[in-house]
Amino acid sequence: MSAFLAVLSRELRAYFYSPMAYVILACIQAYNGATFSYIVWVLSGPGAGGSATPLRIFFAPHFFFWLFLFVVVAVLTMRLIAEELRSGTIEPLMTSPVSEAQVVLGKYVAAFVFFLFLWAPTLVFVLIMGRWSEVDWGPIASGYLGIVGIGAVFMAVGIFGSSLSKSQIVAAILTFAMLTFFFFVSIAHDLATDETAKEIINHMNLMQHMDDFGKGIVDTRRLVYYVSTSALFLFFTSLALAAKKWR
Repeated sequence: MSAFLAVLSRELRAYFYSPMAYVILACIQAYNGATFSYIVWVLSGPGAGGSATPLRIFFAPHFFFWLFLFVVVAVLTMRLIAEELRSGTIEPLMTSPVSEAQVVLGKYVAAFVFFLFLWAPTLVFVLIMGRWSEVDWGPIASGYLGIVGIGAVFMAVGIFGSSLSKSQIVAAILTFAMLTFFFFVSIAHDLATDETAKEIINHMNLMQHMDDFGKGIVDTRRLVYYVSTSALFLFFTSLALAAKKWR
């Protein structure tokens, strides 16, 4: 446990003391702020109709949201293991009394905590809506639950991508490529003709997940999917580190 906490503390300091991390924070807040402001502006127009709320639409992101999120995750995770491999610090780390699992979990939890930190300022949008209108707290809570679950999966994919190369740029590209798979699953759902295939694809369709979470629909099968997928990629990362340890 102490080894895990040591890795976690080291990685958290690396995030919160890094200027690049705050550049990413500024970029994602600018994007989220512009998106929310635009949604409010459109819904407050004279031609707006329907029962959709700004937060309901905010939690049903479009193509550009996913593209932006893929880039953010790739940049956040690219250095986690790739930098250790490049500098050679991974060797003394792996020969110290710490297991591959502790190293991976420590780095992963730190990255995930920083990911949640990036989304914390969006709670201001909730306060704004609560001040000026009636708020249905259920869909808001489920919307954030969806962000947490999908973020857990994406950060696990990112640390796995970082374990595959000594180059941070290559690691970022690999992560981005793997994350795009999740986006293309939603397209495959529209193209599939077999009902069984559609059911399987729908289970992996993160765009549909977020749309449902934004409506306040929480399917526990999707939460299990997030946990199991994250664990799978963390396991792959541990295997990648173990393979490098014995070379």
